[in-house]
Amino acid sequence: MATPSPSPGQSTLRRRDPAGNGTRFNRRLAKILVHATDVFYQKGYEGASMRDLSRASGVSLSGLYYYFESKEKLLYLIQKHTFTTIVERLRERLKDVSDPELRIRLFILNHLEYFLANQKAMKVLSHEDDVLKNDFGNEIAAIKREYYRICVGLLDDLQKAKELEFSSRLAVLSLFGMMNWIYTWHNPRVDANAQELADQMGDIFLKGICAARAGKNGKKAN
Repeated sequence: MATPSPSPGQSTLRRRDPAGNGTRFNRRLAKILVHATDVFYQKGYEGASMRDLSRASGVSLSGLYYYFESKEKLLYLIQKHTFTTIVERLRERLKDVSDPELRIRLFILNHLEYFLANQKAMKVLSHEDDVLKNDFGNEIAAIKREYYRICVGLLDDLQKAKELEFSSRLAVLSLFGMMNWIYTWHNPRVDANAQELADQMGDIFLKGICAARAGKNGKKAN
């Protein structure tokens, strides 16, 4: 039986830990990705070179190419790790919660907590959103669509529970617009933490979409 080619979601790193110690290998990979994120944050994807990444990570240039065939692979792994982590944490938080409004608030909190804890990665993802092409780009796009669909589902559930009338697509895109640029202005010395920001953004967002029904029907929404 022929060996199937690895998908982009599987590791295509050419080197394997000779001792079979996956934990040690993963720690080194994680360290490289942290340094790569710093370099992309400082210089941008186009401005960064593999030599820059080698200097920052402490891995020789030949050694870096032994792990990764290109800086595109590094960007792909950064994006995949980020979006996969956000989705997995969200699913864990939502699994035992049934109240539709609370589920939306948890979505907001989950998003903001990760963004504020990983602001450099968020800048890299936001600024290099359209760099990845072909299989890499397709896989990241699929994870993003999954995240978007989760949010649409949460809004659909709220509509049904409260008999509201609004565009779930417009509401979701508006919510992402509110949350995604937080890395550009948040200052931990003067701005609230993730929980407080999530509470306030949740109030603004939920009151806004509930008010849409009031405006349309001419009566105050609950």
